[in-house]
Amino acid sequence: MLHIDRNGFYGGEGASVNLTNLWKLFRDKEEPNKDLGHNRDWNIDLIPKYIMYGGKLVKILLKTRVSKYLEWKRTIFSMQLSTALMSFSSRKVASSAREASRIFKVPVTPKEALSSDLMGLFEKRRCQKFLEVIQNFEEANPKTYDGIKIERSGREMLKKYDLEENTVDFIGHAVALYTDDSFLSRPAIELIRKIQLYMDSMGKNPSPFIYPIFGLGGIPEGFSRISAVNGGTFMLNTDIY
Repeated sequence: MLHIDRNGFYGGEGASVNLTNLWKLFRDKEEPNKDLGHNRDWNIDLIPKYIMYGGKLVKILLKTRVSKYLEWKRTIFSMQLSTALMSFSSRKVASSAREASRIFKVPVTPKEALSSDLMGLFEKRRCQKFLEVIQNFEEANPKTYDGIKIERSGREMLKKYDLEENTVDFIGHAVALYTDDSFLSRPAIELIRKIQLYMDSMGKNPSPFIYPIFGLGGIPEGFSRISAVNGGTFMLNTDIY
């Protein structure tokens, strides 16, 4: 197998580049600032993103044994920025309220839901119940559905547990990782699968996300090494004329 790449680095648009290649891509007529240090100190992702520990990509890397060429770093935990209405008092103002932004750890397990400051006491119980159902949900076993109509919308499923708007927001965006509110109108089973992926990725880890310590470009570079071991040829800095 022959793989030809016009770039001087692995990964194309999904590469992790050093300072020289970064400047060549975006400031070709300039030199990198010497105060930034050496090339080897930098691996900058052109498309930065984390990897789900229990996701398909990790399974592919394990299956193909590319993982043996990579070193990983686990993120500490996931946080959510939440805007809540908080009250305060002072000598000048007896009682008032102000909007404040606070950062919370994303509660994923039933136990975390009970201890989270993100929700009030009654909401904690409702969220705990919901997460317990999702944790025990088996798609092939309708007895585990707890009355959820999986073909109906995610909105209808969440409404069944009387979850507040803020709770629905962090479940859809911080746990299921939707970038918009489409999870409310899409089938509930899709939302369930994404929440379970997050839960499965957690395992005994504090966070579901892992990251190659030398950048995402290490993944295509790992595949090129596997290719070379099996007789393939990988040519960088090569154009096809």
